[in-house]
Amino acid sequence: MKDIFEDFKTPPILDHLKSTLDHRERTIFSPTATLSETGRRRHPINDAAAGYRQAFSLDADRILHASAYARYIDKTQVFYLIPNDHITHRVLHVQLVSKIARTIGRFLKLNEDLIEAVALGHDIGHTPFGHEGETYLSELCVKAGIGYFLHNVQSIQFLDRVERKGQGWNLCLQTLDGILCHDGEIHNRLLTPNHNKDFNTFEAEITAKKNDPKTPIIPMTTEGCVVRMADTIAYIGRDLEDAIRLNILRRSDIPRSIVRILGNTNGTIVYRLVTDIIQTSQKTQHVAFSPEISDALKALKAFNLERIYQNPKSKIHSGTIKSLFAKLFETCLDDLEKDNRDAGIFSGFLADMSDSYLAQHSYAEIVRDYIAGMTDRYFLHQFPENLRPQVQS
Repeated sequence: MKDIFEDFKTPPILDHLKSTLDHRERTIFSPTATLSETGRRRHPINDAAAGYRQAFSLDADRILHASAYARYIDKTQVFYLIPNDHITHRVLHVQLVSKIARTIGRFLKLNEDLIEAVALGHDIGHTPFGHEGETYLSELCVKAGIGYFLHNVQSIQFLDRVERKGQGWNLCLQTLDGILCHDGEIHNRLLTPNHNKDFNTFEAEITAKKNDPKTPIIPMTTEGCVVRMADTIAYIGRDLEDAIRLNILRRSDIPRSIVRILGNTNGTIVYRLVTDIIQTSQKTQHVAFSPEISDALKALKAFNLERIYQNPKSKIHSGTIKSLFAKLFETCLDDLEKDNRDAGIFSGFLADMSDSYLAQHSYAEIVRDYIAGMTDRYFLHQFPENLRPQVQS
C-alpha cells in the first residue's frame, strides 16, 4: 500500500530536529510513558514517508483529516432534535476529552501526541443518534449474523478499513488500541496498562468484543488509560449541565453526598476529578482515582443513568428512530442484493471503493459501515419528511 507521503523527502535539518524531539522524550517522559519512536504500524513506512513528524503526531493529523472526523459535527452526544445550540454534540465532547486527557498527561509526563490521537479518534465510529442509535444498529447487526455493533470497534473499522476508499490510515497499534479500549461507560477506580499486545492480540480483542460486548479489554499504554478516564470526566458533568438547561432535572436534585465531594457544576466536577487523578497516579504504575472520589463518581454515573439517560423525556422519539434504523438497514441490504446502482449506498458510500474492501465485507457489513458513518441529518434525509421525527419545541 503506497503511503500518502511516500514521495516526500525530509530536509536534513528537520530530520535532526525530529531526532532531538525523540531524545527529549527519553529525557523528560515518565518511565510509564510511550515513546514516539516505539510506534508500530501494520505497514511500516520508511523515513522519507514518515516525514519529520513523530509517529503519534502523524496519527493525530491523519485522524483530524479523516472524512469520518468531519462528521462529528452533526452526531448526537446525548440529546437530539433539540432547538438549542448550546447542547453538547459529539464534536465538542471529543475536543473536551482531548483537552482533559492532555492536561492529565502533561502532569504525569506522558506522550501528549498519543493522547491526542486516541482522544480525537475514540468516538469516530459512533452512529447517528448516539448510544440509542448504537443499540438499534447492534440489534440489526446481530440479526444479520455479523456480531454486535460497538462504536469503539467501529472506530477501528473506519480508520483501518473504510477511510481512504478502503485503504485506511495505517495508524500505530498504540493509537488503535487506545481507541478500541476507551470504554468510558465502564467504571474503573484504577487502570494498569496491558503492555503485552501485538496486532494479533488486537484483532483477537476485536473479535471477542463483537461476540460478547462485555469482554473486558485494557489499553496497552498509560496514555490509553488516561483517555479512558478522561472520557468519563468529559461527559459526566457536561451531561448534567445539558439536562439542567433542558429542564430535565434541577441542580438541587443532585444528591448532597455527591455534591460534597465533586461539586454540582461541570467546571467543579472536572477540576476535582482531574486534580484527583493527577495526585493519585503520579507515584504509581496505575492511572487511578482515590477511593473517595471513585465512589462519588460511580454514584454520579448511577444518578445520570437514572435521571438523564433513561429518563422518558430524553426518549420522546426513540420508537420512531428505532423503526427508521430497521427500515434503512433493510432497504440498503435490498439495494445491494439487487445491485440497484441508483441507490444512495452506491453513490454515497461505495463509489470508487477499493476492490479489497468489497471483497472482504459482506453486504450486511457494508450496510453497517454506511449507516454508522451517517450524521444525524444525513440519516433523517434518507426518509420522506412525513416519516421523520420533528424537532422538539
